Amino acid sequence: MNNELIIAQVIVNNNSYQTDKLFDYEIPTHLTNDVIRGMRVIVPFGRGNKKLEAYVLNVTTYIPEKKRKFKKILAVIDKEPILTENQLRLIFWMKNRYLCKYIEAIHCLIPKGMIKKERKLIILINSNWQDVISNSKSKAKDVLSALEYLGGKAYLDLLMQHVDYKEINSIIKILLQKNIIDIKYEFNSKLNIKTEQYAKIAIGKEKIGEALTSLKNAKKQKILLELLSEQKKCSVKNLLSIANTGKSTLNSLKEKGYIEFEYVEVKRDPFMNKDFSLFPKLVPNKEQKIAIDKICESIKNVSSDSYLIHGITGSGKTEIYLQLIEKVIGIGKQGIVLVPEISLTPQTVARFRGRFGNRIAVIHSSLSEGERYDEWRKIAEGDVDIVIGARSAVFAPFKNLGIIIIDEEHEHTYKSDQTPKYSTIDVAKYRGELENSVLVLGSATPSVESYYKALNNNLHLITLKKRATNSELPPVEVVDMTEEIQSGNTGILSGQLISAINENFKNEKQTILFLNRRGYSSVISCQNCGHVLKCEHCDITMTFHKTDEKLRCHYCGNMKSVPTACPDCKSDNIKHLGTGTQKIEDLVKYYLPHARIERMDMDTTSRKGSHEKILERFKNKEIDILVGTQMISKGLDFPNVTLVGIISADSTLNLPDFRAAERTFQLVTQVAGRAGRGAAKGKVILQTYEPTHYSIEASKNHDYESFIKDELAIRNEFSYPPFNNLILLNFSGKAEKKVEYTCNLVANHIKYILNSQGYKKLDNIILGPNQSMISRIKESYRYQILLKDANIPYGLLRKAAKYLLIDNRSKYISKDIVCTIDINPYTII
Repeated sequence: MNNELIIAQVIVNNNSYQTDKLFDYEIPTHLTNDVIRGMRVIVPFGRGNKKLEAYVLNVTTYIPEKKRKFKKILAVIDKEPILTENQLRLIFWMKNRYLCKYIEAIHCLIPKGMIKKERKLIILINSNWQDVISNSKSKAKDVLSALEYLGGKAYLDLLMQHVDYKEINSIIKILLQKNIIDIKYEFNSKLNIKTEQYAKIAIGKEKIGEALTSLKNAKKQKILLELLSEQKKCSVKNLLSIANTGKSTLNSLKEKGYIEFEYVEVKRDPFMNKDFSLFPKLVPNKEQKIAIDKICESIKNVSSDSYLIHGITGSGKTEIYLQLIEKVIGIGKQGIVLVPEISLTPQTVARFRGRFGNRIAVIHSSLSEGERYDEWRKIAEGDVDIVIGARSAVFAPFKNLGIIIIDEEHEHTYKSDQTPKYSTIDVAKYRGELENSVLVLGSATPSVESYYKALNNNLHLITLKKRATNSELPPVEVVDMTEEIQSGNTGILSGQLISAINENFKNEKQTILFLNRRGYSSVISCQNCGHVLKCEHCDITMTFHKTDEKLRCHYCGNMKSVPTACPDCKSDNIKHLGTGTQKIEDLVKYYLPHARIERMDMDTTSRKGSHEKILERFKNKEIDILVGTQMISKGLDFPNVTLVGIISADSTLNLPDFRAAERTFQLVTQVAGRAGRGAAKGKVILQTYEPTHYSIEASKNHDYESFIKDELAIRNEFSYPPFNNLILLNFSGKAEKKVEYTCNLVANHIKYILNSQGYKKLDNIILGPNQSMISRIKESYRYQILLKDANIPYGLLRKAAKYLLIDNRSKYISKDIVCTIDINPYTII
């Protein structure tokens, strides 16, 4: 057994299909007890033995039957594993389910600040290098001269600022071989731990009195020493502020030996030291109590049960969540609460902080990398019991998870749009099974898939039919915009809506106006030749933004001035068509010049904290009318809102996507639910050109059961989820013909594979290849293939996609083509 080797199977931190496999490294004897699954190590990789960070996913033994040489691990980065056993299982599960790379799954669990970046320190070791490099025009001589100028050693990135040669790596390799230089590899985190300077007493208690006496003529120093004698240790910043003095005063105390300085870690605070009002516990009504008792039973039994709470808007789902979290914390466990929009996070955090205090962390995309890193560490170190955040918070590294709550579970933001294209609900379900924690999904408009699972007893269904305040759901008045045009009103706002906004303003009530399109005009068109201004980088119309008088592309960010003449025919007859939130804001200001009107969309909330500021002003009744996109459509609870206007219900209804009707019903129902949540009754006015569509009629009547019945019948007829699985293959690249050829090549090989397995009729199984609806984004042309498991095993379609796009990728996909796999996509546009 002496020849038995201990082997670590690692994934190197390199996002490439060529390296997406486990590599075997021998664990040297001196590191045998230090290398554990879930740790990071430094390994020599490739022919040049480049030092890379790697994750240990397995440790095993190997008894060599024949001579085989293994490279050895060079160093261990972590003292303890940063990936738990359950997280490792989750990584393998994600790779298999979403056909992603190992490292892509790992990066979902590890914040960017944890990733170690290699830096090369170049050191001059031969001071007589000029005797070796005799050619005066040699580039190597320039590199060495620069290195000498920099003091004989420099990091490669700094050296390249002085000699910017493309072949500098080759030059360094030659100099290394000639023993002129040496290279030291350093691995540093991208982010530093934030510290703050503290001062503390450096003398014993018995000497403090004597020290204070000696400072009778140094009043400021005496004040500082008195403060420190009471507090023992205090931040320098706070000390100087209290004593109203400068750093030199503290330095004098240090020179006398009375105090000393030290640096203490201070975690970044995403709440910016904000105070939160108490959010008292409410007595649940009968429906709420039934829901709480039922789920608490699962929590008590430490089961992995999954629940769907289908509660109408205002039914008190948040209070249920709060009391479930209270139960979980009470038995020493931890909870994750997910919200779909960053705009909902401040309101949710305020309620949870008001109920549970400061043992709460937040995770969402608006945090800086440093804040995100510190929040992750607080969770991993057990300093918090609750995590609130967007979809990435589902990976929060709790070690004793008791519950995951997903609010507004129907929202598309819970499906990742970046690789790996994971479903947050699926990940949460798997985590629950791994960690024996309860999963709770909540929505007034559950996704078709979730509700279908509940109907088939794959989720426990809980229904809340009454509002917590006993208020009634607001009546929805549908305005047929075709009739408005026939009566002579060709404007964007119907007479009925204008009248209602005026009346609401007079009554000192608040109004929400919803339009899911930002900007001012969505189309700029020449009325002479019909030319439409499109982005030169994308196949999409430019949107006019009045605030800066610019045209913007909402896909690539391209921005340009509005032309005074048509680029094609040179006519000056250019017209602004279509409507965005900016135009609605201007129109309402025209009708109500004295009203306080604000807009909430991507343009007004781009700065950090802007969501919270707008909502805080609206809550404090400093805004009369709030115009916004889908970020105002859900989760917000303002009792003084008694009117909601839905400008156009057709913007989502007419999209060529199988979820169009579902999305329309959800948006209309959710935004309608913002009205009448207080004592005063609310009203909703819905403008549409299709008043008889089943999703419009169902939302008008707040009738989810009617909608789901019609929608399930259509989905079943056309083989869409929840009855069938989908796999969307997306192809993009700069050369359109090459993208089209690749897409066709893959489609033909899929057909060949399926034919060989006896499946000949493929019209309802393989849709495409086709151009994507938006055929070009950021100069890249886009094509797609949609696969359905209609009367064919889903596993066979997955195997075909995996064989062509992963296992044999280099054979079918050239390096300049980007190809992604989306398992059960939210949209096929």
